[in-house]
Amino acid sequence: MFDILVYLYETYYRPDACPEPAALARKLSAVGFDDDEISEALVWLTDLTEMAGGDLEFAASSDGIRFYVDQEYDVLGTAAVGFIQFLESARVLSPVQREIVIERALVLDESPVGLGKLKIIVLMLLWSQGKEPDALMFDDLFGSDDEQAPRLLH
Repeated sequence: MFDILVYLYETYYRPDACPEPAALARKLSAVGFDDDEISEALVWLTDLTEMAGGDLEFAASSDGIRFYVDQEYDVLGTAAVGFIQFLESARVLSPVQREIVIERALVLDESPVGLGKLKIIVLMLLWSQGKEPDALMFDDLFGSDDEQAPRLLH
């Protein structure tokens, strides 16, 4: 599924440049993606688009602290939680976007969620909202998944 998401990001510069789901499924199949993966990716992306396009901006300026319940922490893992906190402190993600990223990660059948997959989720969220990270954040999102490298805000 994540190969398809990356393909969509690299092929269509905006989500509205994508063809309708049926035509997109045919194109993805013609490129060589598996039908089950295509179906899974399109459902995941549709759910993301619905969440990202919703009227959730009421919490956009929240100054609260986000506590993760055990189930979330177990699924996300330390690296993913740290990366989400880094992106939020760097103002790449708003509190609403953070919650969407967490929700999209929790629906995966993976525990803990790999840092590379979490980066793709963030990229797809920003893409679905027509936002593009600045050059440094883009490098961080597409850069190495080395969990040993420290993340600095300065």
